[in-house]
Order: sequence, then structure tokens, then C-alpha cells
Amino acid sequence: MLGMSTLELLSAIGRQGCYLIIGLFLLLCSYRILLHPLRGYPGPFLAKVTAFYAGFYVVKKSLHLKMLENHRRYGSVVRLGPDRLVFNTVTAFRVIYQSDQSVKSYTYQSTTKDFPVNMFTERDHASHLAKRKLIEQAITEKSMRSFGPDMVRQINTYLKQVIEASRTPTPVNITEKARHLALDIVGQLAFGQNLHVQTSQENRFIMDAMSFGHYRLNIYHHMYFLSKIEPTRIINYITSRYRQKYWLLLQTMIKTRMGEERNARPDFYSFVSDTLEAEPDTLRGGSMWTEALFFMSAGGDTVATLTCAIFFYLSRNPECYSTLAHEIRSTFFSGHDIQGGPQLADCVYLRACIDESLRMSPPSPSNHWREQDPDDTKPLMIDGNVIPRGTLISVSPYALQHNEAYFPDSFAFKPERWLDTPGKEEARKIAYDAFGAFSIGPRNCAGKAMAYLEASLVVAKTLWYFDFEPAPGKLGQIGGGVSGAKDGRDRLDEYQLFDIFTSRHDGPYLIFRPQGDVSDKGLGGNCVTVPG
Repeated sequence: MLGMSTLELLSAIGRQGCYLIIGLFLLLCSYRILLHPLRGYPGPFLAKVTAFYAGFYVVKKSLHLKMLENHRRYGSVVRLGPDRLVFNTVTAFRVIYQSDQSVKSYTYQSTTKDFPVNMFTERDHASHLAKRKLIEQAITEKSMRSFGPDMVRQINTYLKQVIEASRTPTPVNITEKARHLALDIVGQLAFGQNLHVQTSQENRFIMDAMSFGHYRLNIYHHMYFLSKIEPTRIINYITSRYRQKYWLLLQTMIKTRMGEERNARPDFYSFVSDTLEAEPDTLRGGSMWTEALFFMSAGGDTVATLTCAIFFYLSRNPECYSTLAHEIRSTFFSGHDIQGGPQLADCVYLRACIDESLRMSPPSPSNHWREQDPDDTKPLMIDGNVIPRGTLISVSPYALQHNEAYFPDSFAFKPERWLDTPGKEEARKIAYDAFGAFSIGPRNCAGKAMAYLEASLVVAKTLWYFDFEPAPGKLGQIGGGVSGAKDGRDRLDEYQLFDIFTSRHDGPYLIFRPQGDVSDKGLGGNCVTVPG
């Protein structure tokens, strides 16, 4: 009898506990729907109630696609969570990102005490500015010109692999080649170290380390509270093996470079070694380590996505392909002549193709959150809306760059949008005002010069030496959308990005055919026949 009474008591307590939890949940939902300061803003019902709405699409790596759909359904401002608003206008873009005085960066930060913030995660305006000025020295246009020969040597390794594939011919997965190349280039630029990712399997684990790290960051970036819940820390455990291995490699790179003269080569280390602290004998040693971690990640991932997008869109738009091929082959006498400088900069159609690829498939399609500075006493106005304090705000670069008001026929690849065409000046100005691939303001992408130079060299040299087209059959369809697919992935001629704060992707798979007498020897000199 006593045992039965105890069970009944426990059952009653359990029921009451459930009722209490349900009651509190309904009370919270009622407040967020009926009384919350953001209650008047439109958006999906679940997004008003819980951060798990956005989190669901973050886990699926498709939040950028859902944001575009929501803007088309609800308008230029959408409530994406209990305390989050996403805008889709140029005016909002300027207010949110142009100034870092009244609006501050919001980023998920690790709670680990021995993990110092880097330039990306630094929220304080003055500290961020100081870090940025220091690191920018390594990636200015002048620095890139000095680094150019090292970049070209890595690109030549890529071209030799394409030559080998063209002899069969064997389909080439551009995602694989571009990621390998980008990592070799950024390793060389960071610490003068050739990681040999293009030619050896040894360091290719870096790609998985970056992917897992960015994916985890993006989940916590939208659902910060998960980082505090023990069961979700299994994410940290799953990724720890790659993370530790990557950190050890970075430690070795720093230690090796410190054993050389500071000015031995024009790399990241040569510019920051006198300022950033380095403790190479300890894992995660000093501020140089954490800045290098961001430097490697940003430079090795985003440029690869841009390169893949360019090849995808060129291979599916024959007129654009022909126009660019003619520009490259009529501008340069040999592949060796394709270097960073005025001639390459004068290839305006090449730049237009790069910008259009960035517009359609921004390498970081995620929401980059901002919040009003708590010390700013003035009301924050965005598109005529007074933003309640504590609200996180952002603009989805993917949604903004597919806003038909700024980019008519936004899913068509049209490099001519960016050309200085008579009678199209206003449309071109509007396009540049709404161009958010590198963001704007004091926290815009510091590696813009590097991205343009690397993408320009890779595409120009490839087109000078080769013709290319999609691989035959189903392999050639990889990278594009799928007919009948959900979540906005049904557009066959759109390069598909999987949002993990940066991007994951696959393909395109291309067949390359040599132009003229292409040989390995010709990559280093002037002995390659000019394409006819």
C-alpha cells in the first residue's frame, strides 16, 4: 500500500511539473506574440515564438534561401526570432553595417577563457579597428602585388593538374581543386608555408576542420543558448579531433616561421610579428594564434566558393563564356603575361563576371548580426522603424542581392549589370549600392583585394590555356539545383550553396580541353602557343 502511494505521489508531482512547464511555455508564447516590443513585425508564427525556427534552417544549411522566401512573403522586414529582425533594403543595409559607432557587431564567442577574441569576434570598436589596421597591412593591394609571384606558383600547380586531367579527358571537380588551391595560397600568405594540399593528402583534413568549426559557429550564432546546454556539447566533442589537429598544425607553422628572419618574405607574419604575441610552445599561444586562425579560415574558404561559382555560371552561360574568353585571349600574349597589374585590372568583363558570381552566390550568405550600442542614448531608426533595445538586426546578403527592386531578373547571370554602359548608369549605381558580398563599413571584408586578385588570376589563366564545359550526364548537373526540389533549390542554373556561415558546395564538374600547345613547361615561361 505504501509503495502504491509513493508511486501515485510521484505521478502526481510529475503531472503537476508538466502542467507548470506547459503553462510557463504558453505564458512565454503569449507574451512574445501579444506583448513583446517586436509583436507588430511580420514573420512566420514559429519565428515569433522561438529561435528554433531559424535554428531548424541553420541546421539544414538553408537559412539564406528561407530568408529570401520570407521577404517575398512578408515584406522588407521580417521577424526571424523573438528578438531578431532581418531587413532587405539598401537603406537598412547602410544603417546597420556602415557605422560601428551606434550599432555594434554581435558574434557568438567561445566561453573558453584561454581562447582570446580575434578581429572577427572583437565587439569593441576601438579594439577591432586596431586589429584591423594591423592585419590589413598583409592584404592591401600593394602587399598583394608583392605576394603575386607566390600566388602564381600555386596557381601553376593547379593548372598542371588540369592539364593532366585534360589528356584523358577526366571530369574535374572544381570544388575540390579550388579548395585545395585556396588553402595552399593562404598558407603561403600567412606564414610562408607551402601546405601542399594540392599535391598531398596529409593536410587536407584542414577542410573538414574548417567546415565543422564554421557549422558549429553558425548554429551557436543563431541559438547561443545551446552552447550552455551540456547535451549539445556533443557537437564540440565530435569536432574536437579535427580541431586539435588543425591547432597543432597552426602552432607548427607559427613556430617554423618564427625561426626565420622577420622580412624573409612578404607574408602575414612579417607584418604582425612585432605587435602580436606568440607563444609557439603552447597550443593556442598568444594573439597571433587566434588572428592566424581567422586569417586562414577566411582566406582559405570564401575565395574557393567564389572561384567555383564563377566556373559554374560561365559553363552554363555560353555567351558570357565566349565574351570573357575573347577578352582574356586578346589581352594577353601568353599565359605567363597574366599577372596582377594594370593589364589584368583592365579586363572589365572579367571583373563583371566576378561581381555577378558574388551577387548570385555570396560566399558568406549568413545573417551577420548587429545590435545597438548600449551606450548610445539615441533611438535607432531603420527604414522608419524605431528598433527596441536588445534587438538583433541584420540583412541577408543573399536575399538583398536577389531583391528584384535592385536586381531585375535576379536569378539570371548577367555580368552586364556591372559594366559602364551608356544609359545604364543609374541601374549600375543601384546595383553597387545593394552589393553586399563583402559587406560595407568598418567591418567589411578586409581580404577583398586578395579575393579579386586570386579569382582573377585563376579564371584568366584557366581560360587562356583551356576551353571547358560541363561534364556529360548527371555528373555535369552537380552544383546546380534539382527540378522539383524544396527549400528554393529547384533552380537548375543557380549554384547551390549550403550555408554554414561560410559555404559548402559541390561541383561543378567540368571537362577541360587545351587551347594551343599547352605543356607543363609552358606554365613557367613564354613557350606556350597563343590560342587561336
